[in-house]
Amino acid sequence: MRLLYPIIKNNFMYLKYNFSMRIFKPLFFLSLFFATNVWSAPQYTLQDLIDIAKRENPILDVLKAKEDAARSTVITAESYLNPEIEAGSGPSKYRTPNSTANQKQNWGVTLSQPLEFPNVRSARKAVAESRVNYASSVTEATMINLSLQIKKAFYEVLQNEAILKIAEGDRDALKDIRERVGLRVDVGEAPRYELIKADTELVAAQRDADAAKLRIYESKLYLRGLVSKSLTDAFDLNGSLPPSDIALNADALKEEINKSPRLKQIKASADIAENRLRLEEKLINPGVTLKAGVDQDPDITSYRFGVSIPIPIWNQRQGQIGEAAAGYRELQAQYTDQELALRRDIESAFQRYLIAQQQVKTFESGLLSQAESVLKVAESAYRYGERGILEYLDAQRTFRLVRKDYLASKYDYIVAILEIEQLLGMDILENKI
Repeated sequence: MRLLYPIIKNNFMYLKYNFSMRIFKPLFFLSLFFATNVWSAPQYTLQDLIDIAKRENPILDVLKAKEDAARSTVITAESYLNPEIEAGSGPSKYRTPNSTANQKQNWGVTLSQPLEFPNVRSARKAVAESRVNYASSVTEATMINLSLQIKKAFYEVLQNEAILKIAEGDRDALKDIRERVGLRVDVGEAPRYELIKADTELVAAQRDADAAKLRIYESKLYLRGLVSKSLTDAFDLNGSLPPSDIALNADALKEEINKSPRLKQIKASADIAENRLRLEEKLINPGVTLKAGVDQDPDITSYRFGVSIPIPIWNQRQGQIGEAAAGYRELQAQYTDQELALRRDIESAFQRYLIAQQQVKTFESGLLSQAESVLKVAESAYRYGERGILEYLDAQRTFRLVRKDYLASKYDYIVAILEIEQLLGMDILENKI
């Protein structure tokens, strides 16, 4: 039994360990799976960010409050004027001598109700409704500008992430090159300056990767400030850069000028000024006041009914009418000026779009593939000893710069389209992606 006891004890420990591993190993991997899902950074599409901004951005709350205030002016314009009541009392004295016991009090009550003419009320309501339209146009223009800023920041993050991917790929490739150069230097097949050059290029590639990470952090921070403070510090974006074959027509764009948020806002201001001018003209004779009263003397009761009508003799509101007319003419001139400026801005943005699109197509049609072919040739020649390290590193650097310039041209192309969207209030990229 003493000899069997260690064997039995070891078997028991083995069975206990095996049972524990069968239980805890699945639990470990299950907990690891849930922990990974819980702590993974949230991902947002472009539309997700725009929807969050529309719900939580504080500037939109300010504009909605102004819309509510403008709607309240409509209620004020539709309200009727309150009536007025006047009451008075005092002692009465007879002309003939009489005893003080016969003295009595007199009193009087008058009720007045001001009434505006229907054309005055309709003009006042038109002014209030035009203010509601103006507040709505301001909100619309602000939302369009906010959405475009979010789009620019979104695509800037994607561009910086693509640059980081290029920088990290070059850094990893240069690490391999540095190791191969180090081996050749150690065995005496290459001079030491090749190792120094490889180290220099590796440091530059690492610096580019670190700079790209910093730009991603800064662009995400700016994007978070545009959207909402509810976004976490760490988040990822789900999207891609738009295609480079978006076709726009200058004449078709100019036909959409009337949809411009800038012109809509000026047009709404002009409507306010026009309705205010009509109101000032109607206020020359605003309405009437109906009156009814009763006077009680000691011996007689008198009832009175009357109408009060203002007579515009001395003040015919020439100053108010002239001021409103001048404001209306000013806004009409601003509308014409902004229309001309908008056509000029659209033409300039369209030319920038054409230039950027041509640059992108130049890269995609051959420049990228040519730079990659030159790099492959230089790499093969270096491996077979036909060329030196300097030519290979120069081809590597050229290919990196070509790809970075391509991404910069692609971002300029996107910004040019977004500028046209901002000028016309259109969704061009969303309709083309």
